[in-house]
Amino acid sequence: MKNKPITEYTNEELINQEKNSKAITILLMVAIPLLFFSNLFLTFKHKFSALAVIPIALVPILIVNINKWKQLKKEKADRNL
Repeated sequence: MKNKPITEYTNEELINQEKNSKAITILLMVAIPLLFFSNLFLTFKHKFSALAVIPIALVPILIVNINKWKQLKKEKADRNL
């Protein structure tokens, strides 16, 4: 499935995409620190694990989601929705 440019979304698609992007971004904003601190705790309690890199690996995904959310909010504001 090929992604359409944001400017080609219908109003309903734009609202749904913005709502989904917001939910996913907020979920990642909560999950990454939780994973980081739980891995930090487990590292001090036991030893380093390969799973400790997961929060670090999720940060670029969070950045991409934040940028997409901003673009969707801007397009929504441009259309006065």
